[in-house]
Amino acid sequence: MSYQNYGIKPQLVERVKIKLKNPAVKDRIRVLLGHVTKYDLQDRAKVRKLVKSASVILQEKLTETQEDGIVAFIIEQKIDPNNTFHLLKLWGMFR
Repeated sequence: MSYQNYGIKPQLVERVKIKLKNPAVKDRIRVLLGHVTKYDLQDRAKVRKLVKSASVILQEKLTETQEDGIVAFIIEQKIDPNNTFHLLKLWGMFR
């Protein structure tokens, strides 16, 4: 299922991809997500906090609806950050 089905706009994804090319921004996001487990990514409150923190780092103002869509997308993907296959699948979605 595509991220667009969750109300996440391709323009937002493209802006984020461009911003992540900045090494300083990328490092701050890496620090934010470095300790995250698959259980954290199934906890709605933790995911919402991560999304809010990432949006501040990326200087992206998200509406409540956008935030809800991103949180729902992350939870539905059942991501295991230690599973290379999961990470490759996500990478493929956003290429």
